[in-house]
Amino acid sequence: MLPLETFKTVIESTPLVSIDLIVRNQQGQVLLGKRTNRPAQGFWFVPGGRVLKDESFEHAFKRLIEIELGLDEVASHFKGVYQHFYDDNFSEEKFTTHYVVLAYEISFNGELSSLPVEQHSNYQWLDEKELLANANVHTHSKWYFQKDKQADLLFK
Repeated sequence: MLPLETFKTVIESTPLVSIDLIVRNQQGQVLLGKRTNRPAQGFWFVPGGRVLKDESFEHAFKRLIEIELGLDEVASHFKGVYQHFYDDNFSEEKFTTHYVVLAYEISFNGELSSLPVEQHSNYQWLDEKELLANANVHTHSKWYFQKDKQADLLFK
């Protein structure tokens, strides 16, 4: 872990690389967690997390499915590269956060009650239509299900 002030400088100065997990159950519904931390605090958001320094994408993916879902292994489908821009950051200071996000779709049929509550205070399954219509689902999570935001989002 970086010292707090160093971490603030990194976030204020550079983009972060992260992996978002588009998690579906057997009915095709999407898993969303209610964010407890900034940015996107209070919004429903897909699970995921940052890629750490000197961590390969493969290791980051395995670490995140274990931490976020309690899974050891899972088949995945790469959905694309996205950019997320936030007006705030994890701290109370006034600067933005920029993520370059690798999105992967996976299946999960576990119990919601088994999921961790460090990053999300609650979980729910929503179908895509409900997700897109819900004002409490963050825009960045909605992008994964909007055709005009897929594939070439990085180049618009």
